[in-house]
Amino acid sequence: MKARIYQKPKSAMQSGNTGWGKSANWVMEPVRQYKSVPDPLMGWQSSGDTLKTLELSFDSLDDAVAYAIKHHIDHVVVPTPQRRRKLKAYADNFDYNRKQPWTH
Repeated sequence: MKARIYQKPKSAMQSGNTGWGKSANWVMEPVRQYKSVPDPLMGWQSSGDTLKTLELSFDSLDDAVAYAIKHHIDHVVVPTPQRRRKLKAYADNFDYNRKQPWTH
């Protein structure tokens, strides 16, 4: 079995610097082995791969790698991308030199 280990990104429903919730955990999930195909009767996506619903969560990267090594799982660590912050102010909505004109 092959697996990838990555850190979940922050949810779009979380705002500001708070509310990281479960997003700081490291996740190990198996790489899909079978392609999803539409079901002929209902049209839903289905697959013979039962491992696609499996997702193991760890507190640190070291724990996830140690688990993979202990259970002889080939793994790939996906690096966490740098977080970019967009600094915005409410006053920018009323700036005289706006890049986009008002739509209403």
